[in-house]
Amino acid sequence: QVQLVESGGGLVQPGGSLRLSCAASGSIVSINAMGWYRQAPGKEREFVATIRWNDGDTYYADSVKGRFTISRDKAKNTVYLQMNSLKPEDTAVYCCAAAATYSSRWSRLADGAYYDYWGQGTQVTVSS
Repeated sequence: QVQLVESGGGLVQPGGSLRLSCAASGSIVSINAMGWYRQAPGKEREFVATIRWNDGDTYYADSVKGRFTISRDKAKNTVYLQMNSLKPEDTAVYCCAAAATYSSRWSRLADGAYYDYWGQGTQVTVSS
């Protein structure tokens, strides 16, 4: 089992930045990838970014490419999401997720069904 706890959300003005953190505990050795998803009110859950735990390769949704950066600190068992140039449409609950199985296909890593463990989420609100 893997437990995930997100932090770092809050209220920020358009154009501002936030850094989200997701701390993992439990069976860390079983993690192959970790991802960030978001869900806005009345909308479906949306893939944001993912990172392979061992080699650090990353993949992003087009909507955040060039503005968001996912990274991980293996020593701290933590994955981060640095969000810059935030827009009102980035407002959502952001959740991190962990996958126990390996996949070479980014399309699979962008699919929520691929992940085995989920955090509770942290609210990000972008508003002036």
